[in-house]
Amino acid sequence: MTKYTIGVDYGTQSGRAVLVSLADGKEIADHVTPYKHGVIDTVLPDSGIELGHEWALQHPNDYLEVIATSIPAILNDSGIDPKDVIGIGIDFTACTMLPVDASCQPLCFRDDVKDNPHSWVKLWKHHAAQPEANRINEIAEQRGETFLSRYGGKLSSEWMLAKAWQILNEAPEIYEKADMFVEATDWVISQLTGNFLRNSCTAGYKAVWHKQEGYPGKEFFQALDPRLERFVETKLRGKVVPLGTKAGGLTKKMAALTGLPEGIAVAVGNVDAHAAVPAMGVVEPGKMAMIMGTSICHMVLGSEEKEVEGMCGVVEDGIIPGFYGYEAGQSAVGDIFEWYVEEAVPAYAQKAAQKQGVDIHRYLEAKASALQPGESGVLALDWWNGNRSVLVDTELGGLLIGMTLQTKPEEIYRALLEATAFGTKMIVEAFQKNGIEIHELYACGGLPQKNKLLMQIFSDVTNLPIKIADSKHTPALGAAMFAAVAAGKEGGGYDTILEAAEKMARVKDEVIKPVPENVILYAKIYEEYKRLHDYFGRGENDVMKRLKSLRTVSIDSPLGSPAV
Repeated sequence: MTKYTIGVDYGTQSGRAVLVSLADGKEIADHVTPYKHGVIDTVLPDSGIELGHEWALQHPNDYLEVIATSIPAILNDSGIDPKDVIGIGIDFTACTMLPVDASCQPLCFRDDVKDNPHSWVKLWKHHAAQPEANRINEIAEQRGETFLSRYGGKLSSEWMLAKAWQILNEAPEIYEKADMFVEATDWVISQLTGNFLRNSCTAGYKAVWHKQEGYPGKEFFQALDPRLERFVETKLRGKVVPLGTKAGGLTKKMAALTGLPEGIAVAVGNVDAHAAVPAMGVVEPGKMAMIMGTSICHMVLGSEEKEVEGMCGVVEDGIIPGFYGYEAGQSAVGDIFEWYVEEAVPAYAQKAAQKQGVDIHRYLEAKASALQPGESGVLALDWWNGNRSVLVDTELGGLLIGMTLQTKPEEIYRALLEATAFGTKMIVEAFQKNGIEIHELYACGGLPQKNKLLMQIFSDVTNLPIKIADSKHTPALGAAMFAAVAAGKEGGGYDTILEAAEKMARVKDEVIKPVPENVILYAKIYEEYKRLHDYFGRGENDVMKRLKSLRTVSIDSPLGSPAV
């Protein structure tokens, strides 16, 4: 009799539950629950309290609503017997963190502090902790901290330490009330099982935990801020366990809420991008997995620990047991294309798309496909949400160059597509220069399914073949695979993620291959991209940062007072 697991993928705007067959990885049913509160980046719900520049929060109740809504929906749609479901796994955007009290409940649930923005969930793209991140990197470099090299030379403002320090600096009362700071993925698992564990993936990539060395030492935290000396043993306490570990059984309360059997296996939490890697069958070195959506995460496996400029981290067993898992990324990809069509595409193009009965993205893709590489003379830098790799700098901004009075919307659109491919090539080269081989690319997410031109450009720019995931919900499939590992063979699942991948991982038969003449042209354009990349990104001209500082001053100035 066929057994099933459920994978729940928590994204930026919604959560998705997928019911998966353990026999072949086939997705039997799926359901999406949009977050009622979405991304909270202007004012707090109910109170209307305004948020600062670069803030991005979420409401933890939205995560629970996904469980309460989407899991019963897929059980109902599939018609299977819930007793045949043997486990649940989840993946999450990261670092998405929150302060909790001694009962592991979010501080934003409490009436006494809910009007303080720092009591809420800080989403992965909350960048308001950049001053703390800058100071962390400065002090770590001065002290010669060895952990810094494992993160490409810089820790990000998106990660646990910078966000926690921002809370301490700006809302010390919230810091004191917080029993712990936890990843949202670990918090959701604690609600499903009644047990709190930290998974090695988020701990390693987002909280600077190392399998052999643990977290950075007290001396480092003391050097940052004397108030942080006991940060690890107080706010980050909790056992760190490997991916695929059974966090516990589904509680009676959650069983009643979802319609699933009480006690079935619940895997420890995971990160969305990392969960997607085995779901595409990437279980050995030489392959780069790209999880493509609003942003891109680039995942690579290696047999040894090496330093790579701008990588987001290297963690032993961080993706697949037995390998070092490397992560890099681009902070905005699909978000850039979305910005362009919503904010900058002229009305006549919108009307033409409507007349043809097609989505504006499809319209622009078709028009841009008729162009040859370099034909428009337009080039872009893909930093609309800062640069994650290899520069690790959220204060950078986007750039378009080469426009004329004859420039058409499809030319700008294609330049933006090309810019994201150039950004990926920078990352690929950084790995290759440091002895980490990459021979082929694997892609999953919404973009590879929707935009053929984008994927061909990526292949032409990198001069690498690309395989596309055969799953519409690859991270959720990966989460379901780890749920099968948590259940184990005795529970009807698998004992290792390698066994699960052999049966459940899926990619399409079609392979996207580089077009030789395009490869030659893009190699020339890429050299111009690199010149702009280094000129604006490595300190020769910090105009982007100076402009951003003026914008921040203007935003923070009292109403009616001039920015200085």
